[in-house]
Amino acid sequence: MIMVSLLLLSLGLAMDAFAAAVAQGASSRPSRATALRMSSAFGLAQAAMPLLGWGLGIAFAGIMATVAHWIALVLLGGLGLRMIKEGLDRHPDEAMKELSLWPLLIAAIATSIDAAVAGITLPMIGAPILLACAVIGLTTSLLTYPGVYLGALLGARIGKWAEVLGGLILIGLGIKIFVSQQFFGA
Repeated sequence: MIMVSLLLLSLGLAMDAFAAAVAQGASSRPSRATALRMSSAFGLAQAAMPLLGWGLGIAFAGIMATVAHWIALVLLGGLGLRMIKEGLDRHPDEAMKELSLWPLLIAAIATSIDAAVAGITLPMIGAPILLACAVIGLTTSLLTYPGVYLGALLGARIGKWAEVLGGLILIGLGIKIFVSQQFFGA
């Protein structure tokens, strides 16, 4: 069950990066180099940020023990709602230029902020932190690379729905953590 929760979390967190990759592919002529740069930058950022969130969670462990399931529900639910709103607000014809180094790094960090927040909830899932970071980063990387090409094929219209799906997954995971801790103590 730990791996299923971790994979669902990874998929939910990867949707921002996937949506950005689809939008990039839809608005530019994608190349292998572009897809590889995006895949690497987004995957590394998504792998590193949960560690930061986890560290903050550890620093405040005493408080977290009594309210962690509420925090997971609020944080993951809030992130999910934000992703849904941003996905629905995005205009399908929004254009992007190919990202150079600094804008790419900024985009990678911006799309991984939710991974830092989700890192606070990782102890609730029960997965070892380094495994969780690796799975989150690898999932993001594996989805981002083909996302660039998918965007080129399908246009920008699909990018917003990928973000909405990611939001729904994060909300569902927050509810699962809350219910399992609140009612079953597991």
